[in-house]
Amino acid sequence: MTTEHSATVTQASLGPDPGAFAGGVSSDVRHAAVRAGVRRLGDLLGQALTRHEGAETLALVEQVRALARRPDNGAQLARLLAGVDDPTAIVLARAFTAYFQLANITEQLHRSRELSDRARGALAETFDRMGEALDAGTLDRSLAADIAGRLQLRPVFTAHPTEASRRSVLDTLRRIADLLDADSPDGPSGLGGPGDADVSGTVAGARPGPAERERIARRLAEMVDVLWQTDELRVERPKPADEARSAAYYLELIASEVLPDLLEELDLAFGRVGITLPADARPLRFGSWAGGDRDGNPNVTPAVTLEVLTLQHEFGIRLLTASVERLITELTASTRVVGVSDDLVDSLAADREVLPEVYDRFVRLNAEEPYRLKCSYILARLAGTRERLAAGTAHVPGRDYAGLAGLLDDLAVMRASLAARDGILVANGELLRVIRTARAMGLALATLDIREHADKHHATLAAIYDQVGELDAPYAELTRADRRVLLSGELARRRPLLGSAPPPLPDEPRGTLELMRTIRAALDRFGADVIESYIVSMTRDVDDILAVVVLAREAGLVGVGVGGRPAWARIGFVPLFETVAELRAAGGLLDGMLADPSYRSLVRARGDVQEVMLGYSDSSKDAGITASQWEIHKAQRELRDAARRHGVVLRLFHGRGGSVGRGGGPTGEAIMAQPFGTLDGSIKVTEQGEVISDKYTLPSLARHNLEIALSAVIEASILHRSSRQSSAVLAGWDETMQAVADSARAAYQAFVGDPALVPFFLAATPVEELGNLNIGSRPSRRPGGSGGLADLRAIPWVFGWTQSRIILPGWFGVGTGLAAARAAGAGDTLAEMYRSWHFFRTFLGNVQMTLAKSDLAIAERYVTTLVGSDGAAIFAAIRAEHARTVTEVLAVTGQGELLENATTLRHTLEVRDAYLAPLHALQISLLARARAAGTDVDPKLRRALLLTINGIAAGLRNTG
Repeated sequence: MTTEHSATVTQASLGPDPGAFAGGVSSDVRHAAVRAGVRRLGDLLGQALTRHEGAETLALVEQVRALARRPDNGAQLARLLAGVDDPTAIVLARAFTAYFQLANITEQLHRSRELSDRARGALAETFDRMGEALDAGTLDRSLAADIAGRLQLRPVFTAHPTEASRRSVLDTLRRIADLLDADSPDGPSGLGGPGDADVSGTVAGARPGPAERERIARRLAEMVDVLWQTDELRVERPKPADEARSAAYYLELIASEVLPDLLEELDLAFGRVGITLPADARPLRFGSWAGGDRDGNPNVTPAVTLEVLTLQHEFGIRLLTASVERLITELTASTRVVGVSDDLVDSLAADREVLPEVYDRFVRLNAEEPYRLKCSYILARLAGTRERLAAGTAHVPGRDYAGLAGLLDDLAVMRASLAARDGILVANGELLRVIRTARAMGLALATLDIREHADKHHATLAAIYDQVGELDAPYAELTRADRRVLLSGELARRRPLLGSAPPPLPDEPRGTLELMRTIRAALDRFGADVIESYIVSMTRDVDDILAVVVLAREAGLVGVGVGGRPAWARIGFVPLFETVAELRAAGGLLDGMLADPSYRSLVRARGDVQEVMLGYSDSSKDAGITASQWEIHKAQRELRDAARRHGVVLRLFHGRGGSVGRGGGPTGEAIMAQPFGTLDGSIKVTEQGEVISDKYTLPSLARHNLEIALSAVIEASILHRSSRQSSAVLAGWDETMQAVADSARAAYQAFVGDPALVPFFLAATPVEELGNLNIGSRPSRRPGGSGGLADLRAIPWVFGWTQSRIILPGWFGVGTGLAAARAAGAGDTLAEMYRSWHFFRTFLGNVQMTLAKSDLAIAERYVTTLVGSDGAAIFAAIRAEHARTVTEVLAVTGQGELLENATTLRHTLEVRDAYLAPLHALQISLLARARAAGTDVDPKLRRALLLTINGIAAGLRNTG
């Protein structure tokens, strides 16, 4: 791998290294530009502080910052902060948080500008390699064309609670970025998209004059003032509909400002290597969990699911309406000049029959402009669809759309007519851009996934079978093998299990059945692709999947096709493997699922595609990052081989979090690090929390991140179908990696198994305060637990360690594992693995970034102040493993210091530390004060504490 790639690998959740993209510009020059922008906004923030809080407050902020930068001033700083009252603590926390928010948006803007200056993008580089392979005869053109037709990257926006910033704050920061961009000496780049002129008044590419720069400067000061006056904290916990609105905000931006150009470039890139991207291809789609993820979230009810789907369609139809209105301005072809196809003539005649009011209104204007007239009919149907969905009434053929297919048919008839009448350039212009965007986004912007825990389905079946009374023993007492036989036999029968008069059921089983019926109602109301995947959490055996399939059959969602009838399935069923034990059993479990004739018939009915989800968070929390990453890697191989044995296309769904401890890191690198042959054109990847705002707030960054991921999917699917190494080399690497993982896991589990750890963790971190931050609709603890580590979800587990700068889930055990392998004589093998194995290099790159972001000097202050001498042994173990991991990582990578090849990231962390240190000091002081108060914590103190949590999250660009 090149040095450029190695720099990119280390960025993880902090975002791509600008140095990896802007060829010819020195790191020092880029860093100076970022610092100048941050300094400008920092000055404006200081002015806002003086106006609103007084000069003495600004002086206090600077005093705290100066003391925090010198470790030997810790006692003096502690005394100063101990004397600060709660209202002043609130102002201090807000000041440092605002700084990070302004620094973040400035960095994002500079990344955007640098990316726009690149001579070539990731797609161009990938297709260069594809062209070389085609010319050399090492790549079969028909295979490449086949994969192009089924190519699909699907980012899935989850509702997991890791985004600490409010939507109002992010909107203000976006406007600040637009103003900074407009005020560039080189002129605005237009990176902010169509909305730029509303903010800056400057046309993209035009250098602002003195008067314009003065006006922009005033607007910048105004926006920083607005930021200061905006509350960073949510008043109440968001509801699933609020989370859906947040996802829709980003999806609208992507659809309007990113996708048309990106998909057109992809089309042209395939054309340059002699491959046609089919018009009905969907290389990019989007998914969402907001309103569909029920696992552990009692706020997601069937009624909420329907509410969210209605909301998504409001956004989606508004977007499509704007797209069709643009077509009206472009498709001005007149029948006085050019003819049209018979199909279009017939289509317009049929439209006139069902929508005579549209004909009467527009025939005078568009009598000889059939494409504009057709667009008017489409607009009327979109409006009718929006009204139907809002009212919950039945679909009326011709007057509204039952789903996306009807809209695509209308657009396709226009394109075919243009292509057949010497209008191929127009057919492949804006009209094709709209078609491809519509295919990507659908009527609802994103497909909603449903997720539920496996135990809920068995509880429902237990209630049903026990009421039916045909089993020799209660369902709950059956072994998994007995359940598998029972449920497999049930699917092979034609009878409805519930019968025509279903027995009364307890509330929870009745709710699960209601969910199934709600899915059917949603498909009937919104269209066939509005819900596609039903994800089963904690899938441990085949019976967990057969259970949900039986319930789906009862709700009329699937039909196995008994007695010669064809099988059919309106949704697919997705096992989710989360723990190490589940990952190790994944291949065999998939083999068992596909060996069941009834289930196999349903997979066949859905195009022989089987989706499988891999969870990163729980396996990392239970076994440590090394064992987690290795078990996931091995599971992918087993799943690949099982799918091939059954003639099924495997679609992997990677449930990655934002932080390295939950599977985070650069998406493109993660895709390329998968085992060869596991990616066959289609992949799903979660996008969570602060990662969404970091990757998608600015259109150019959204474009870059999607391009990188899409390029990786193409390369892995087409160019990485077989191993680049011999089987003997791979076997040696596997043996060494297994040794590393075994030792790392033993070290990690011994550490987390210490009874003193949970009290240490709760005392040394602000994890207990997470629930008051109102950053997600899902509770931070699993219901019904005893309050121990097992009850704590992976997000707060990572969140707590991150806030105290230990960031333990991202590195603990790695050093012990590497040291054990080195001691066994594998030092040269480890170095070779780092040079030549994408998986291992990506893994160590992410660990290295996490080590660099940890700061045990700051962590020690948390331990000393909040835990005391009781925490000495635990913290000593943390120190020892951290030092061991740094030493071993440097030995393997051959570096003299962490991030040696990522100067921009090093500079960024240095600047941030100057402002993180005072926030940490303030948080420690406030935590001590709050815990001394017991249950009677003053609301102002609680608010100040939560603001420090928010600020540290902004500074580290991570919560969980």
